Amino acid sequence: MGRSATPTAYVAATGTALPGDPVDNETLGKTLGVSVEWIDLFVGSRYRYFGWDPATFEVRSTLADLCAEAAAQAVDAAGLEPADIEFLVLSTATPDVLLPTTATVVADRLGIDHIPVTQLQAGCSGAVQALSLGRSLIADGAGAGLLVGGDVTHRFLAQRPDVLHMPTQELVNHVLFGDGAAAAVLTAEPVAEGVAVRGVLNRCTGRGRAPGQILDWYGISDRAVERQLMSEDYKAVEEHVPVMSGEILWELLGELGWGAEDIDYLLPPQLSPRMTDRIVERLPAPAVAEVSCVADTGNTGNALPFLQLDQVLPRLETGQRALAVTVESSKWIRAGFALEKV
Repeated sequence: MGRSATPTAYVAATGTALPGDPVDNETLGKTLGVSVEWIDLFVGSRYRYFGWDPATFEVRSTLADLCAEAAAQAVDAAGLEPADIEFLVLSTATPDVLLPTTATVVADRLGIDHIPVTQLQAGCSGAVQALSLGRSLIADGAGAGLLVGGDVTHRFLAQRPDVLHMPTQELVNHVLFGDGAAAAVLTAEPVAEGVAVRGVLNRCTGRGRAPGQILDWYGISDRAVERQLMSEDYKAVEEHVPVMSGEILWELLGELGWGAEDIDYLLPPQLSPRMTDRIVERLPAPAVAEVSCVADTGNTGNALPFLQLDQVLPRLETGQRALAVTVESSKWIRAGFALEKV
């Protein structure tokens, strides 16, 4: 038998924020000097959103703007008031500034005060880390809390105007990533959507392994140094992520005492549509309905699991189950969660 099915927290509602109009491959290709076919070959996304203007590099939406919008939507959809929120956890790899944290700025904009506010520095697994912490806070007695995940790219992609001279690896990042935020309200009782969190997995497995992703930053002492701020080891990602995804799925199923046939919806990793297809082909759940959004949003980092959650919540019927698999390649983190409609 697996763990007890008694839920410790419920997902009540979600909210999302994607800035501006969607940027299609033809528009982006003209800006970067690459073909639509090239974008489709390497990435497979159809659209992505930017909080900055790709033509002028003007920043129009900050991370705090997007996170506050998504969070307000989630609270309203749950039928709650900001005063009902007893904690806020925000995950991001791209805060607007180091201090004050984006989490505290978002809390201020929502009119929330005198509660625990935590910011997690993480990549794609950050939303799952936020869920893990939020679940613990609910178990410790909180009645309702807010989880937010988001990322913006202007600091890493908009500062290189010489895109025509970029190496292919760096150029891929400009068509792979996008901006966005998403949020979820976690409650101790089944209100609104009332989807029970049955399990959460969060494991760092990168001991002795080189990072698969690096996000750098500039300070006063090295601001004039020319170097790539965002880098990915795509060969390592292609080699390890599909294997790790299968490990995550089996570990979650084993802990819960579920079989692959017990899953109704699968929320697979969302690095890119091309990589998602490769991963799903190797997972032992061929009859499961796939919930993916990366083709229409681009890779929005910390927002992605909550964007998938936003899609699956209204589709779940009583007794149905969903399982999310998330891999962070920075230092190789295996993460995921399991849900059941009650």
